[in-house]
Amino acid sequence: MPTKKTSTTATSTTLGALGIEPYKPKKNEEYMNEDQVKHFRAILDAWKLQLMEEVDRTVSHMKDEASNFPDPVDRASQEEEFSIELRTRDRERKLLKKIGQSIQSISEEEYGYCESCGIDIGIRRLEARPTATLCIDCKTLDEIKEKHVNR
Repeated sequence: MPTKKTSTTATSTTLGALGIEPYKPKKNEEYMNEDQVKHFRAILDAWKLQLMEEVDRTVSHMKDEASNFPDPVDRASQEEEFSIELRTRDRERKLLKKIGQSIQSISEEEYGYCESCGIDIGIRRLEARPTATLCIDCKTLDEIKEKHVNR
């Protein structure tokens, strides 16, 4: 049975994968100024578009590849492949929700600031993880607390 692998790079936040250059801060510029907001809006919009295209490809692929194979092994392989694709799409659906929340926070002029302590999250952290809502210190504390609770 031929299998067609679909790309799962849609969850990559690498700017190069989105075709966006890293932001070059200007000397003494204000944090989350108009240029920075435009930059992050472009990242989030491009990432959202990429994820939505991946969803469309998955639907097309599943329609094209759906077959009722007489061989149970071939059927099982196809079902496993579809199951993996659907799990990936489910993760991406949750990611799309986070992207939407980030876009909303841009509209509300709250994007780029830590939800816990209110300080700047930082340009480089946001480029690496555009949906980040916590600064690196608060995120680290959050992970430490989570480790201790789950012991």
